[in-house]
Amino acid sequence: MTETAVPGRLALLRASIAVVARGGLRALTYRAVAAEAGVSHGLVRHHFGTRDQLIAAALDHAVDESLRATSMFDEVTDAAGFAAGIETLAQQDGDMQAFQYELLLESRRRPELRPHAQRYYDAYREANAAALRRLGVTDAALIDAIWFALDGLVFRQVVLPEDVGPVLDRIRALVRDAASA
Repeated sequence: MTETAVPGRLALLRASIAVVARGGLRALTYRAVAAEAGVSHGLVRHHFGTRDQLIAAALDHAVDESLRATSMFDEVTDAAGFAAGIETLAQQDGDMQAFQYELLLESRRRPELRPHAQRYYDAYREANAAALRRLGVTDAALIDAIWFALDGLVFRQVVLPEDVGPVLDRIRALVRDAASA
């Protein structure tokens, strides 16, 4: 879902992401979001109604922004361009990535959050699969393996950043080999 929010709503989404990235999902309150955004807490309730609606909107925003920061929405024409931006995703906006992983972990403890986690995985898996299919990769198991590797790579970058260029080069070689097969 593409974010077409008014700037006030967008500021609240960004504030929500920052609050969760710093303090976990349990820190997400209307007051905390309002303080982060510099507005009254009534404005948060006005825009989102419930905490779960705020979580859902913030997750949709985070997924859209993260996918936009990579090449997954682009018309990549070769394996060399596949997953461009993945290596710096956590550096560009670590809060955005931390927010998403916090939500995923919390969904393990709170079943009512599982639909949000499922939406996260569905969006990324589909974007990854679509990018790979455009490159000519049709092996469903390989597509999933690449998605799992990229997801793990981003999580690692959030926790312990390091040079992942060689890993991405190997993934791109797999893509190139699968596309030419």
